[in-house]
Amino acid sequence: MRDGDEDEYLIAHLRDRLAGDEVAELGVRIEMRGGAVLLSGTVPTAARRDQILRIAHEMLGGHPVRSDLVVVCADAPDRSEELL
Repeated sequence: MRDGDEDEYLIAHLRDRLAGDEVAELGVRIEMRGGAVLLSGTVPTAARRDQILRIAHEMLGGHPVRSDLVVVCADAPDRSEELL
């Protein structure tokens, strides 16, 4: 297998794992950029972001991993908004 094919294979397996029951995260984009793997998108919590990064480091074995994952909380506000 050529290096590019192997990289695509690893990325496809990472996508499958992130879409599985353990994480169930479909909104994360994964792509190769300049020899590193870039993860981007939004996640609901910092713990989920950390879990995704841990899995990526485990599965990508030595490839540099860059993160552009943004934590976006979708919880209802805990107080009313004051309009001026």
